[in-house]
Amino acid sequence: MQLPIDQSRVTAIGYHAAGEGALALEPIGRQANEGLFSRVVRRLFGGTEGGLTYYKLGGESGADTSALDVGAPPGTDVYSPVDGTVVGITPYVVSEQTLGARIDVQPAAAPSLVVTLTHLRPDPALSVGSSVAAARSKIGSVLDFSRVERQALARYTQDAGNHVSVEVHPAATLALP
Repeated sequence: MQLPIDQSRVTAIGYHAAGEGALALEPIGRQANEGLFSRVVRRLFGGTEGGLTYYKLGGESGADTSALDVGAPPGTDVYSPVDGTVVGITPYVVSEQTLGARIDVQPAAAPSLVVTLTHLRPDPALSVGSSVAAARSKIGSVLDFSRVERQALARYTQDAGNHVSVEVHPAATLALP
């Protein structure tokens, strides 16, 4: 999976627990807000210092990495994180207000999964059935959610913490009698 935001526009990356059914994601890079014990162990026994840094926006269990928030200023272009097909574009509702869309992409390499993106305005050219390419196909732009929710990434950025959120779910299956 690729970052859905050009790396030069990323303000912060955070992982947190998602809704029911989301699969845990494996963070890459270094946790910037790790505990004291973890920092001491990493310094004593080595560990990665370079690459991306991310923040844990929840507890410590694996389920707490089932949603990825990639921070960026409102209006920033959002690209597909995987090669695949758009299988859903539905309204995204927060506090009884429709704010942008939920975009579901079925990865070509893993058709048993669906990658869901929220907190974005869909690109007008995007439709269900569109083929998308990872990091190349624009699927939307980051929306400003600062008026409707307190965003956890704001603790780690110089802005309101606006972001695109990414989750991975098993694809729906048809139960045969």
